[in-house]
Amino acid sequence: MNKPPTENAGGVCHHLHAFVDIFVESQLMDEVVEALTKLQNVEDFYEVTGEFDIVTLVSAADKEEFREILKNKVMKIPGVKALLPRLFFRRIKVQNVETDPLNKIVNS
Repeated sequence: MNKPPTENAGGVCHHLHAFVDIFVESQLMDEVVEALTKLQNVEDFYEVTGEFDIVTLVSAADKEEFREILKNKVMKIPGVKALLPRLFFRRIKVQNVETDPLNKIVNS
């Protein structure tokens, strides 16, 4: 069963959602964070510990738009070294729907 598309703040319907891990040059972290806040398709993002530096939640209407966002927007931000995109198909468990950052874009 297909879920209906979701809309972002600009009213654009999105069918595709992905977590995109971003590897950042440490001295440019603040600049990368500032640039990501300006991208409409970046729904949420977090600075994290571990192998990568930032985890983002990116939405797009289709795979062509997703490729465009990664190639011509995120990868062009000075300080972004590499991306690891991971599409998600369905959400398995939500502990608290009211505080879940995915709640606004993913139907339970």
